[in-house]
Amino acid sequence: MTSKQQQKEVIVITGGGQRVGLYCANQLLQQGYQVVVSYRKHSPGIAALYETGAHCIKADFTSLADIAGFVEALAVYPALRAIIHNASSWQADLPLAPVATTVNLLTQLEQDAAIFDAMQHIHARAPYLLNRALLPQLTASNTADIIHLTDFVASVGSSKHQAYAASKAALENLTLSLSRKLAPTIKVNAIAPALLMFNESDDAAYREKALAKSLMAIEPGPDEVLQSILYLLNSRYITGRILALDGGRHLNLP
Repeated sequence: MTSKQQQKEVIVITGGGQRVGLYCANQLLQQGYQVVVSYRKHSPGIAALYETGAHCIKADFTSLADIAGFVEALAVYPALRAIIHNASSWQADLPLAPVATTVNLLTQLEQDAAIFDAMQHIHARAPYLLNRALLPQLTASNTADIIHLTDFVASVGSSKHQAYAASKAALENLTLSLSRKLAPTIKVNAIAPALLMFNESDDAAYREKALAKSLMAIEPGPDEVLQSILYLLNSRYITGRILALDGGRHLNLP
């Protein structure tokens, strides 16, 4: 780490290798922050971030050893301006077996538990552990923020992604608990997006159906998250809030 990097305010973004995390990391670099990102798999986005001055650390947040390694790698920064918990995995629930026998019941339970545990580990356990481990560096900053990226489904549930939705709801509850614990030194908030970006593989029918779910009926893109992050960073007063970023989807009733 250079002396110039040491002089910059440090923002940590978990899951910064693609899509929203990558976009926000690039934009925050351009605004003069020293950005640290975690990633699970090397990608062109990570290579580009490295070339532009980001500190990129490989870590699988389902592994306690990797979480420890990530925290140890951050020890070079005496103070952290913010940590943005963006790392995520979107795993669907498995189809229910039509008939449960003694033989296949245990297998079904093991498979369901693996998905549930993975979702909780990535979306709730890792932020909980990282926030606690990095608290001294956050406290050392003149002002600090913890921002959790959750999801619209945390408040309404999901029929096909129950484990995922439950883990994001757990993260929202951690937001409330931690904001009570750390105020007034550190602000803790969450951003709960609905649709932000389509995948290239999404067909026209899916896109039309997804857009119709919100009142605004647009694909807003990752800049909406960035602007929400900047809004929270610049506020001196907002804490313990879940910032809905859903285009009015909650009001689009039948």
